[in-house]
Amino acid sequence: IVDQTSQFFETEGISQELKFVVDLAMEELFVNMVKYNTETDKQITIELLSLPQGIEVSLTDFDVEKFNPTTPVEVDIEAPAQARTPGGLGIFLILKMVDSIFYEYKNRVSKITFRKYTEST
Repeated sequence: IVDQTSQFFETEGISQELKFVVDLAMEELFVNMVKYNTETDKQITIELLSLPQGIEVSLTDFDVEKFNPTTPVEVDIEAPAQARTPGGLGIFLILKMVDSIFYEYKNRVSKITFRKYTEST
């Protein structure tokens, strides 16, 4: 996945400063889709779209149950690591790092789209 985004960023002339955030968000969302939707053998598709001041990324998972990462879970970031309940921190970070995130679910198709801009809009 990271190799494809690197090539896309280079080809489209998108700022490399976005790469870290985009790669982290894509990886976290992808891992969560695979982890929570084990009942399908369909492949997850990833679409990258160059925007005037950034990038839009969509991940689509087919024949799956609903998994909405835009509904944040309670994460106590002040608690010591050993006292925290596992789960939710990755999504929490994504919601803080991207500029917008959208979720669609219809006919067992789950689509997560996020946007990240070079400067917050």
